Amino acid sequence: MAMLVDRLDHVLGVAAATPLADTFGIHTVEDLLRHYPHRYMTHGSELGESEPPEGEHITIVATVESATLRSMKNRNGQFLAVTLAADGQRIEATFFSPHKLKHVVVPGRRGMFSGKVKYFGKRWNLTHPSYVILGGDDNDGAVVPAGRIVGGGTLAGLARGAVDASGAVDMSVFDRAFVPIYAATKDVESWTFMRCVRQVLDQLDDVTDPLPESVRRERGLVDIDTALRSVHFPDTAQDKDSARERLKFDEALAVQLVLADRRRDASTRVAARCPPITDGIAVEFDRRLPFELTAGQHDVAAEIANDLSAPHPMSRLLQGEVGSGKTIVALRAMLQVIDAGHQCALLAPTEVLASQHARSIRSMLGSLAAGGELGSHELATKVALLTGSMSTAAKRSALLDAVTGDAGIVIGTHALIEDRVEFLDLAMVVVDEQHRFGVEQRDALRAKARGNTSPHLLVMTATPIPRTIAMSTLGDLETSVLRELPRGRSPIISNVVPARAKPAWVDRVWQRIREEVAAGRQAYVVCSRIGDGDDAETGKKTASKSDDGPETTAAVDMYDTLAAGPMHDLRVGLLHGRLSGDDKDITMSEFNSGEIDVLVCTTVVEVGVDVPNATVMVIMDADRFGVSQLHQLRGRIGRGGHQGLCIMISYLSPMGGSFARLEAVAATNDGFELAKLDLATRREGDVLGAAQSGTVSGLRLLSFIDDEDTIADAQDCARTLFARDPSLANDPGIASMMRSAWRSDRVDYLQKS
Repeated sequence: MAMLVDRLDHVLGVAAATPLADTFGIHTVEDLLRHYPHRYMTHGSELGESEPPEGEHITIVATVESATLRSMKNRNGQFLAVTLAADGQRIEATFFSPHKLKHVVVPGRRGMFSGKVKYFGKRWNLTHPSYVILGGDDNDGAVVPAGRIVGGGTLAGLARGAVDASGAVDMSVFDRAFVPIYAATKDVESWTFMRCVRQVLDQLDDVTDPLPESVRRERGLVDIDTALRSVHFPDTAQDKDSARERLKFDEALAVQLVLADRRRDASTRVAARCPPITDGIAVEFDRRLPFELTAGQHDVAAEIANDLSAPHPMSRLLQGEVGSGKTIVALRAMLQVIDAGHQCALLAPTEVLASQHARSIRSMLGSLAAGGELGSHELATKVALLTGSMSTAAKRSALLDAVTGDAGIVIGTHALIEDRVEFLDLAMVVVDEQHRFGVEQRDALRAKARGNTSPHLLVMTATPIPRTIAMSTLGDLETSVLRELPRGRSPIISNVVPARAKPAWVDRVWQRIREEVAAGRQAYVVCSRIGDGDDAETGKKTASKSDDGPETTAAVDMYDTLAAGPMHDLRVGLLHGRLSGDDKDITMSEFNSGEIDVLVCTTVVEVGVDVPNATVMVIMDADRFGVSQLHQLRGRIGRGGHQGLCIMISYLSPMGGSFARLEAVAATNDGFELAKLDLATRREGDVLGAAQSGTVSGLRLLSFIDDEDTIADAQDCARTLFARDPSLANDPGIASMMRSAWRSDRVDYLQKS
């Protein structure tokens, strides 16, 4: 018999287990059983894919419509050109062993075909796929990997869990009401998973359920043993649905247990109480403000002020539309902490953004940021900046201001997390663009607080997060939302330019920029990469060609083109991640002051950069950016009193899905609506990212689009379980679920698309 923790090589044998481990990282019985079918074939039905991504290994069930021997064009020999019919569409398949296969793959026969997708125009093809022919006598079915026939003869063993020497498949499994289809590769096909899972299930001991019976009974959930068996080989639709419902709940609960534990841990910590006072720097700052805060800013500020007054650390997420005024809300909160005699740290993801924050905060504070200087206001503090590329002398000065307490606000990048950075009395941490930082990075900065206290935490994002994502990744934080834009902001007009179909429109784009510059305004031109195939932010080599388009535009090339061509008489600047910190700062300062008319850049300007005079944003190869990223970039313009114009240029076909996504972005400025679009148009795994510290090692069934009720129910359940038993000492199964979800080596909550 077998248990979930048993090694697969002991259960299946080394020959069967090795490909599973090498290709999918499947090492144990539980690993295999958690590789769930991603869909099912019902008896007698066809099963196809509408628009599978190129290069993906897929499995379809189809009927052979035609099979024709053809001669090769460039060399001797023939191939078998096959047309498959599945779900109302035609798929071409090509086989290069025609004489061995022409008597098996014949018109009218139905089979399971598995191979890599390749597009020719708008039609896709499977080249020399592996297959199993369904129906007929035992000799009709064969597993045929590319280049050789393995099967043939009697196909036996799958139903009994045995494997014959040829690796052949028992065709009786295909007579089931629901046949599982698994994510597979050429080395481990879907039918290989069927065989291995069947063999494991036949040996599996009853699985002990980690969920208390009361929790299962309240929700009508089947036990875990039934779920793990039925999800692979259900007898009825009800069996399949009940199994998936139970396994989805387990995934959601595992995540929520980790987050509930973090909330419980925060509630037991001690923080410095920072109640507002009537005669401090915060009130003086408010008195000097040249504009009125929005009602939303007042409401959120009150929530934060109340949190800061408590003896336990604040843990709050501040979501806000691009340009909704999150920074000023965060600054007012930091001033409240300074009034209480403590320090604050602001962590930004890039040097450009950190420097921008330092400039804007110093500008907003005016003389209140000149602490220690001759003639400064009596309530003034210092604002220090610390980044990795600063000179040694500048770093030394910033470190001294932090450790002596002279700087009430210390702004920086990851450099703030380094061991050598010390604070006199850190009581608040503000994290901007929280999706760029993980739990461990946040906690490393929080650990710099004095003694046994924990600093208050405020994390900000201008990328609105759908409720399901927030519950599943940020459920340890209370949430505040800013939807209202400050007065005087003009809505941004957005257009999509099909550059290949309408090249004259691109010329008009450059002319439009010249018109704005002539009117005294400025423009951005954003590119997806720096140059030489380098990624825009990391500088690592990336593919420079779109899937069906020409080479993408590099920032260095665009700079040369514009400076020598359409913008030859304008002041054109260049900004990207490979420049030194000083060069970046000089360029942004020149753009801020109006000395640069057109800034050619990469996504280093994506967040936080505030140049009110910039009115045009041109995004080259816009299809290369995610929905949220496009919205972030667009938010860099229209921040003054002039109309903003965003132009997204794409070389893809206007008839394709990517172009339609750009048009959807252009149709609305509502970031919360775009967040839903982002979730609907991307794979959900990409939304969460490859690494999500403190949440889950892998979501396999849970859908953030369809399973909001399940996620909310799991959140309530987790909080109830912790309220009843904070240590989970009486619920060892629940504790094990939480431990299985925690992966301390994963450091990102959300990874940008």
